[in-house]
Amino acid sequence: MSFPLLTATAALPALGAIATAAVPAARRTAAKWLALLFSLATLALAVTVLVRFDPDGDRYQLTESHAWIADFGVRYELGVDGIGVALIALTALLIPFIILAGWHDADPLETGSRRWRPTQGFFALILAVEAMVILSFEATDVFLFYIFFEAMLIPMYFLIGGFGDRAHEHGEQVASTQRSYAAVKFLLYNLAGGLIMLAAVIGLYVVAGNFSLTEIAEARANGSLEMSAGTERWLFLGFFFAFAVKAPLWPLHTWLPNAMQESTAPVAVLITAVVDKVGTFAMLRFCLQLFPEASKWATPAILVLALISIVYGALLAVGQRDMKRLIAYASISHFGFIIMGIFAMTSQGQSGATLYMVNHGISTAALMLVAGFLISRRGSRLIADYGGVQKVAPVLAGTFLIGGLATLSLPGLAPFVSEFLVLVGTFARYPVIGIIATFGIVLAALYTLVLYQRTMTGPVKPEVSAMPDLRVRELVVVAPLVALLIFLGVYPKPVTDIVNPAVKQTMSDVHKQDPRPEVEAAK
Repeated sequence: MSFPLLTATAALPALGAIATAAVPAARRTAAKWLALLFSLATLALAVTVLVRFDPDGDRYQLTESHAWIADFGVRYELGVDGIGVALIALTALLIPFIILAGWHDADPLETGSRRWRPTQGFFALILAVEAMVILSFEATDVFLFYIFFEAMLIPMYFLIGGFGDRAHEHGEQVASTQRSYAAVKFLLYNLAGGLIMLAAVIGLYVVAGNFSLTEIAEARANGSLEMSAGTERWLFLGFFFAFAVKAPLWPLHTWLPNAMQESTAPVAVLITAVVDKVGTFAMLRFCLQLFPEASKWATPAILVLALISIVYGALLAVGQRDMKRLIAYASISHFGFIIMGIFAMTSQGQSGATLYMVNHGISTAALMLVAGFLISRRGSRLIADYGGVQKVAPVLAGTFLIGGLATLSLPGLAPFVSEFLVLVGTFARYPVIGIIATFGIVLAALYTLVLYQRTMTGPVKPEVSAMPDLRVRELVVVAPLVALLIFLGVYPKPVTDIVNPAVKQTMSDVHKQDPRPEVEAAK
């Protein structure tokens, strides 16, 4: 029996969560180091998965299958394709940086306030989320996926509501109320989506007789599983609704700005760079593979919603006073690009969307974590409370600028390649949608450069005149992310080589081929 590498990759952070939570309350520093060590060990296993994965091999590799609830056809089935491998690597890469960035975020207040949960709980919850996200990327049993898709909401609820941002302009009591509101809103939106998905999961079992993604997809492909058009569309909508909430897609997005605003910066990164990727990943793995005809039927409406997300998110980002809300609305715009690329039904669009998931995770982590370092120094999220930071903290300002330029998809930085592929792939089949979507790029330049100009340039405000530059721990967090943004911006081939074969198989699932160019290339 071969070593269960996929199980180990998810089990290790789960064990780390238990071990970290068990550390005595008086040994907060030991709990931090223990969580960091477990996250680094998980990263090592994720790298092993990446190395052992063969992009030209079988669609699902490193598979595991064991009986679980045999009477209902539920199995413990795991397997990864190129898209899943890339997102597991992204998750495992970001968690150590999230832990380092949040090193002091759960420390008790000097005033002795009891509203902060133990430090151990903060880091244990982060590791628990990592375990559930990784299992979601690995699960090839629909019911198993559903369990962890929903279970990750619980630790996220406590991270948002129990360990929120300490910087608030209206005092601790108002801040506590707003954190609770953001956490409950996050939970209710996602639970509503999950309940609708549960009905669709049950419906799928009634039709197919089992929950195995690979068996159902194979039966659909060879015609041995018949599903009426109406049934397929209803089941598709049940799955898609839950994924659109998680993604988040307009108009199901409204929980995200509140959640990111009230969270600490590392938890905000965990939400948008890690957890939300499960939604877009699941659209590719489950919606397109299980319901290909319904996916094509819904494509026009989904593209319109994605286009609204792109423009709406960017427009609202322009007008934000709160730094975190600005980044949240920018992420809504970026997720619009990802979903647009998925449902453009072209290889360029889907490759770009998958690459965008990876690149958006890195760029958002860089920008949000530097913003968190900035906020922790000044004690305010309001953009108007800053000015002239680049004169007193040039390294902080420089990394903030690189993160911002990556967010607006500057050529030479990683998101540019993915956004370009999404637009090319969309324009090839839906030129009007592709043209309108380019306005999102213009608006991204506006909100990013205005944010930098108002916070980093101009006269030095007295409140920031003594602001320290990035410390060693903070540089250790930011420098690798900046290096990755530059490397993948210049040379994205390592990621595209992994995801492209999986994208081709997804295109085959929906029986789509790329449109022929109107002008043939010269031979």
